[in-house]
Amino acid sequence: MLDISDFRENAKVIKADHDKRGLSHDKINEVIKLDEEWRKAVYEQNLARKKRNDSAKLISDAKKSGNKEKMNEILNQVKDLGNQIEEFDKLANNLKEKRDNIRMSIPNILHESVPIGDDEEGNSLHSEFGTKPNFSFEPRTHNELLEINNWAELPRAAKITGSRFYFLKGDLARLEMALQSYSVDFMMEKKFTLMHPPTMMNRKAYEGVTDLADFETVMYGVEPDGYYMIATSEHPLTAMYMDEIIEPSLLPIKLVGVSPCFRREVGAHGQSDKGIWRVHQFTKIEQIIISHPDESWNHHESMLENCIELWNSLGIHYRVVNICTGDMGTVASRKYDLEAWLPGPNEYKEIVSCSNCTDYQANRLKMRYRTADGNSAVHTLNSTAVATSRALVTIIEQNQLEDGRVNIPEVLQPYMGGQKILEPAPF
Repeated sequence: MLDISDFRENAKVIKADHDKRGLSHDKINEVIKLDEEWRKAVYEQNLARKKRNDSAKLISDAKKSGNKEKMNEILNQVKDLGNQIEEFDKLANNLKEKRDNIRMSIPNILHESVPIGDDEEGNSLHSEFGTKPNFSFEPRTHNELLEINNWAELPRAAKITGSRFYFLKGDLARLEMALQSYSVDFMMEKKFTLMHPPTMMNRKAYEGVTDLADFETVMYGVEPDGYYMIATSEHPLTAMYMDEIIEPSLLPIKLVGVSPCFRREVGAHGQSDKGIWRVHQFTKIEQIIISHPDESWNHHESMLENCIELWNSLGIHYRVVNICTGDMGTVASRKYDLEAWLPGPNEYKEIVSCSNCTDYQANRLKMRYRTADGNSAVHTLNSTAVATSRALVTIIEQNQLEDGRVNIPEVLQPYMGGQKILEPAPF
């Protein structure tokens, strides 16, 4: 969330940002109003405490001097101060809770370069990579390729769990393992430390990394324990330093997380989202950087460069887009998406999101680093490296052969014992 000082000193900046997003100023004004009332309640509480402390000294002096009449007079004057202090304390806490609940729903300040737009149609092209493959035959969708090669069990997974779950079989399951190993090796060569995070988080930690009011509908809750299954390893890895002061010598902290991810993916989706493209459980390799504020925009570009280098090495055709104001979520200040071309449905679809969240998550998580003038919020960044289910779809559609088999990207062949073509599963 935005620091409260932003509302006190830079309200015009927040309001101008809301204008870009097409949002009203009502919540901003309410935060400012509640903050003013909170500060007044705290001021009155402090005055009452000072009066009680001063009176305690006068009572002590009167008692020592034997002036019982004066002592009783002062006691009578301050007899209600304790109740007043308690009431001011309750009022201040109530105002602060209301203020901060609204503050947590107010989105991050967008970077000045973010394009203006109402929805994804307003996203702008940043760059394009690879060559769109040409086929001498009608390319199949990944659903058709899964079926003719027996690479996935969707109805049987639905039978034991529900829709949008799957079994992977044979060479496609091996390719997923190869993708995980290759992308982890790739990121470790970039000096990222490998992490396997917990797959469940408590509510306090989750509220630190995302707006639960907006995100909770796509998450799985675990009752009666009150946990949430993680939707991405970004969330536990970013929250790992919650309520901590980080030594500046440790920055930047660069992590690569490997984890299963769980999403309800509610709502209607198109035909191209069938199969294993939009599913409830998948594996993701994620980049995380916890950064000094002065360096975060350079790190954002370096994370994007990592993505570009990784996906170029897979021989995939894709484009990078700048996400516009209307397509931006609550947390990020700027975001790039990588969108791969899928020849089956003949459209570009998202495979990577790369975000700089500046100090928004750090303020919620109370993550600070030491400075000469006190403690200050770090910046947090995250980016997909590879979401394996979507990467599999992209690879098999762009590398498909006329007989339905699939060429394996050259960089993944060593991870599959030198195999060059994905063969059908036997059953």
